[in-house]
Amino acid sequence: MLREMSKRESLRLNCWEYKKCGREPGGERVAELCECSAAMVTALPDGQYNGGMCAGRRCWRLVGTLCGGEVQGVFAGKIRTCRECDFYLKVKQEEGDHFVE
Repeated sequence: MLREMSKRESLRLNCWEYKKCGREPGGERVAELCECSAAMVTALPDGQYNGGMCAGRRCWRLVGTLCGGEVQGVFAGKIRTCRECDFYLKVKQEEGDHFVE
């Protein structure tokens, strides 16, 4: 008998899980770098964008995310780098026609 998937099981891997940055709530680098904006956004329901929690599969749209070991600021400056990121490319491939940039 198949059991119904829980909400968490139906969500896909988030950036903090993939990158292991330690900036998720309770993460090992929160004291040093603070909690990541991608793990904190609660304005939209989980799963709404690319199947992740908070903005965990849409981190490229937020300032304050970690890239190359540094917290990123201005969106206009970071989006070019994000579009070359292995996680961004993974999400884009997984979501196919349903990808939300």
